[in-house]
Amino acid sequence: MTTTTSTPRSTGSGRPQPGAEPPVPEDESAALASVESAEPVGVPSPRGMARAVLSTLAQPGPLAREAGRLGRDTVRILRGTAEIAPSPKDKRFADPAWSTNPAYRRLAQSYLAVTGSLTSLVDAYEARGADWREVEQARFVLTAFTSALAPTNTLLGNPAAVKRAFDTGGRSVLRGMGHLLSDLRHNGGLPTQTDRSAFTVGQDLGISPGAVVHRDEVIELIQYTPTTARVRQRPLVIVPPPIGRFYFLDLRPGRSLVEYAVSQGLQVFMMSWRNPTKEQADWGLDTYAQRVVDAIGVASDITGSPDVTTLGLCAGGQVMTTALNHLAATGDDRVHAAGYAVTLLDFANRAPLGAFSGPRLLELARRNSTRRGVISAREMGSVFSWMRPDDLIFNYLVNQWLMGEDPPAFDILAWNADGTNLPARLHEQFLEIFGDNALVRAGAMRVLGSPVHLSRITVPTFVTGALTDHLTPWDGCYRTTQLLSGPSTFVLSYSGHIQSLVNPPGNPKAHYWTGGEPGPDPQAWRASAERHTGSWWEPWAEWMLERSGDEVPAPAAPGSADHPPLEPAPGSYVRDRRPA
Repeated sequence: MTTTTSTPRSTGSGRPQPGAEPPVPEDESAALASVESAEPVGVPSPRGMARAVLSTLAQPGPLAREAGRLGRDTVRILRGTAEIAPSPKDKRFADPAWSTNPAYRRLAQSYLAVTGSLTSLVDAYEARGADWREVEQARFVLTAFTSALAPTNTLLGNPAAVKRAFDTGGRSVLRGMGHLLSDLRHNGGLPTQTDRSAFTVGQDLGISPGAVVHRDEVIELIQYTPTTARVRQRPLVIVPPPIGRFYFLDLRPGRSLVEYAVSQGLQVFMMSWRNPTKEQADWGLDTYAQRVVDAIGVASDITGSPDVTTLGLCAGGQVMTTALNHLAATGDDRVHAAGYAVTLLDFANRAPLGAFSGPRLLELARRNSTRRGVISAREMGSVFSWMRPDDLIFNYLVNQWLMGEDPPAFDILAWNADGTNLPARLHEQFLEIFGDNALVRAGAMRVLGSPVHLSRITVPTFVTGALTDHLTPWDGCYRTTQLLSGPSTFVLSYSGHIQSLVNPPGNPKAHYWTGGEPGPDPQAWRASAERHTGSWWEPWAEWMLERSGDEVPAPAAPGSADHPPLEPAPGSYVRDRRPA
C-alpha cells in the first residue's frame, strides 16, 4: 500500500528523473526481490473477500471519520493547499510532472487521500480485534483495488508514458497495444513479467552436471557429478517445494546452491517433482512424503552410506518434516541431520500464507478436488502477484502496455513464470496445516500411517529464516528450533523469501546473523546475534560437512547396478516430458 507523508517531497535538483528508477527490475538483485513463489497458497474466494471488505466498511465511527477527513482533504486539494505527497520511495510518482503540473499534482493527491482513508479503515478494523485472517483478506482486496486505481496505470494519467508516446511518434502506444493483446490471449490478462524465450532449461538453467538415477510416477532423483577428488561419505538429499521447478537451486553457474554444495565436497541428490495434472488429483502428503523416504533409500544405496542428511526448502520442508516424523515413529534412523530453509511449521502467529485458509476455503479445495483436480500454477501465481500488485503487476503493466517496452529477461523471473500445478488433495492438506496449525497439534495429522508429533524428531537441525521475508516471517521459521527435539542451529539471512535462497557467496551486500543456542524468544536471540558479511550458504555448508562423515574417493560414475543412470540432468520431469 502506498504511504503518504505530511510534507511535500523535495523539488530540488536531486529529484529522480523519468526513467531514473525503472518500474521493472534492472538487475539480478531487484529481480530476486520481486519473486514470491515456491509456497502453496489458498486461492481467495469471492464470498470471503467480499465479507472481509464489507466488515471493514461497516464501521460507523471510523467510516464517518474517514469520510470527513477525505472531504477536508478534497477541499484543500482543489484549493492547492494540500500537503499530501507520495512517499519518496514510490517509483510511480517519480516524474517531475507530479509536483510541477497542477493537474497531475491534484490527481496524485486525490488518489493518495483515498488510499490513505481505505488503509486507515483496515487499520481500524484490525484495532477492533478482528480475526487476523479477515484483516489480511480485507487488506489483500483493498490493496489490489487501490493499486489498480492508480492514475499511473492509464496512458493519460501517466506523464512519463505520454512523453514516451510523443517522443516515439506513437510507436510506443502501438507496441504497448501489441503486448496487451498478447497478454490477453496468452497470460490470463496479466502483463508478462519476463521474456521466457531468453532461457532454456538444460541449456541456460539447471545445467550442473549429473544424471537421473531414479524415476517413478512422482519424482526423478538427480545425482550430481562431484567436482572434488574426494567427497563426504554421507550424501545430501535436497527436498525442494512441490510448487515451481527445482532449478531455482541451480539457476546458472555462480548462482547455484547445487554447484556450491558440490564444490564443498558434498554428494548431492536432488528431488525433481513431476508436474501433476487432474489425473493426479488424489496425490497428497502420503504420496509426497513417501517419495522423500524413497529418495533417502536410493541415495543411501548408491553411496553405500547407512544414512543421509537432508535439506528442505519452503513447502518442501513441510513435506520433509512429515517424512522425518514417520521415520522417527517407525524407528528408522536413516537421516543423520536435517536443514530447513524459510520453512514455517507453526502457523499460530500471523503469516500471509494462512490468510486464505479458513473453513470455506478448505471446502472450496475439496470441491476443486472433484471438479478440476489441480490448483493451477496460474491461479497460485496470481495470488502471489496480487499480494504485491504495485511491484508484481502494475509496474509491468506500465512498462509493457503503456511505455511499449519488451519484458525483461532475468533467469529468476523465467523460473518464476515456469510454474507447476498442485494436486487438489495436497493443496487441501496444506490449507489444513495453515488454517488448523495441524503440524503443531500433536496427532492432528497422520502421514504414512504415523500421527505427526514434531517432538519425536530428534535429529540435529540447521534452520534459516530471512529478515524481510513476509511470506514465511523469520520469527515463525525460528519456531522450528523449539518444536523439534534435537539440537538446533539458527541462522538469519538478510533478505526476502526466494532472494534468501538464491544467495551465493561473494555478494558484498549479503549478510547474515549467527547466535548461541536458540531459546524460546526469537527477538532475544537476534539481540545477541553476531552479524557477518556473506551468505548463509557458508555456515550451512560448514555445519553440514561436520555431519557428513569421512572423506572418501569421489565416485567415478553416477548411480549403481541397482540404480543405473537414466538420462542426464536436469531430467525430463522439470521439462514436463514423460519418458516411456
